[in-house]
Amino acid sequence: MSARLAFHGVACLRGGRLLFERLSFALGPGEAGLVTGPNGTGKSSLLRLAAGLLRAAAGEIEHFGGTALAAEQAALDSDATLADALGFWARLDGVGQAEVERALDAMALAPLAPVPVRLLSTGQRKRATLARVIAGRAAIWLLDEPGNGLDTASLERLSAAMTAHRAGGGIILTATHQPLGLDDARQIALT
Repeated sequence: MSARLAFHGVACLRGGRLLFERLSFALGPGEAGLVTGPNGTGKSSLLRLAAGLLRAAAGEIEHFGGTALAAEQAALDSDATLADALGFWARLDGVGQAEVERALDAMALAPLAPVPVRLLSTGQRKRATLARVIAGRAAIWLLDEPGNGLDTASLERLSAAMTAHRAGGGIILTATHQPLGLDDARQIALT
């Protein structure tokens, strides 16, 4: 997997308010970036810029490799079973059922595959969101507070998934207020 994500002098405006400006960093295969800062400084907006969901007010964002965003909203059909909801995204991502099953196993969700998404607990939904990212096989994972709602065992599964992704040449850019086991990640502090 060959991937690259770079911000070159990027500025972000939201609601007429400048959140950050002149932000520059680059991440290559196997690297991680850890976005930190107080609430309201633009961490989620930075991830949305990286995903192409927001437009930079200034600067340039460079991508090489597909991206997958795991945000607070699960982006899964609440009426569908977990397996069907993940299968929908897998088809869009051009991957097969085997990838969905691998992702369900990675996040310990296989027994919940036949359960409607609306019946999942908060932690189970977060794990389902992460399974969607894992199944899609995108080179660049954009994770917004991925540890929220996860118990200790689930945090360990997330850490293992991130380690495997990076070992395969993938990139992780995450915004978090809690430790995720990315001790060697490039720090991107927003103030």
